[in-house]
Amino acid sequence: MPRASTTSDTFNAVAEPRRREILTYLAEAERPVGDIVAALGLEQPSVSKHLRVLRDVGLVRVRCQGRQKLYRTNAEAIRPLHEWAATFERYWQHQLSRVKERAEAMVRQTSPALKCPKPNPDPSQPDPSQKEK
Repeated sequence: MPRASTTSDTFNAVAEPRRREILTYLAEAERPVGDIVAALGLEQPSVSKHLRVLRDVGLVRVRCQGRQKLYRTNAEAIRPLHEWAATFERYWQHQLSRVKERAEAMVRQTSPALKCPKPNPDPSQPDPSQKEK
């Protein structure tokens, strides 16, 4: 079965790590291509191609300000990605909760052996845990 084009599918578009970097960078603020190039250390033609793919699938919007194009993320288009990833977040939260419960149960089972004597609150009085022999 042939793979879907990266220009027609949001999930394939964000499969590319550099596109995810660009989306993350644009999440902070609207930026021109030059800022993206400088911040991420990528070549300008590469950034332009990635922006075109992101724009074609609707993840990025562009606005012209004079001769400059400013890019920003389209949060509404990212929602399906977020909702899909949230499915796995719930799974991992459940798994982590189970790990935490098991660890706490193990601590409760072994804690009597690990208990240290309580410090004597009044140093002028003899420590009741220290019996004379």
